[in-house]
Amino acid sequence: MESRRTEQDYRARVARAVAAIVADPMADHRLEDLARLAHFSPFHFHRVYASVAGETVAATVRRVRLALATRLLEGGTQSVTQVALAVGYESPQAFTRAFGQFTGQSPRAFQQQMSRAILDVDALPRSGENNEGAAPAVRIVECPAQRLHALRHQGSFATIPHTHRRLRLQAGGRVISDRWGASFNEPEDSASFRYYAAVASPDPWPEDAEVQMLDIPGGCYAVHRLAGPYSQINAAVRALYVRWLPASGYEPDDRPTLEHYLNSSRKVSPAELRTDLLIPIRRASTS
Repeated sequence: MESRRTEQDYRARVARAVAAIVADPMADHRLEDLARLAHFSPFHFHRVYASVAGETVAATVRRVRLALATRLLEGGTQSVTQVALAVGYESPQAFTRAFGQFTGQSPRAFQQQMSRAILDVDALPRSGENNEGAAPAVRIVECPAQRLHALRHQGSFATIPHTHRRLRLQAGGRVISDRWGASFNEPEDSASFRYYAAVASPDPWPEDAEVQMLDIPGGCYAVHRLAGPYSQINAAVRALYVRWLPASGYEPDDRPTLEHYLNSSRKVSPAELRTDLLIPIRRASTS
């Protein structure tokens, strides 16, 4: 029990450092300053941070800055060179190398994809269209209700991998049959938005103060399979809501938006990742 309390205390203290990085990605986040914020000596903080976050402080700073770069590139108003300088890289070449490791594609390719809203939604088949035997880009499916073991994420989208890692550590040797992400409300509404890292598991789990049972209601979903890095998920979901949904004959339903991770970034390259994006829908009202 004592070790459990110590672990939770360490996580809470490391979370203060992560929050400082997320709040101001471009600040000079010196190890000594972050250690002081978390009430550790710099020597111990370096080791504790790596064990809790699964990466070094420098890696987290780089991840958060590159996540900022994806948002700047998505906006489409700045050149690759301008974005590189804005997120702290002295040359476009160094930025391109780092961005490629983060997303699996070059900044220019990413920006071009964003300008097309990730997927050519205008060309996606509508419900009932004849697609000549080809697998549709958007499928309408009925999903059963399910219960998942879940951890609520705190902080920026860039640190979501930390929450998934913590959930894997909580699972230990238990079987994980599926990996999910569940989003409640709009990301732009920071006061009400909630994201959970979640897994389906047939094994019993002990009671835990952090891991909770998350009930996902059954119902109708529009499903799009995204090929590529997780950094494209937000833009793809936004494109489905803004461009596909209004002409689909459906409207959003009051259930979580889901991400079903079909493979793992620990086992395949970013370009080989496959994620099913599930938008909760119902037939549009005629009134």
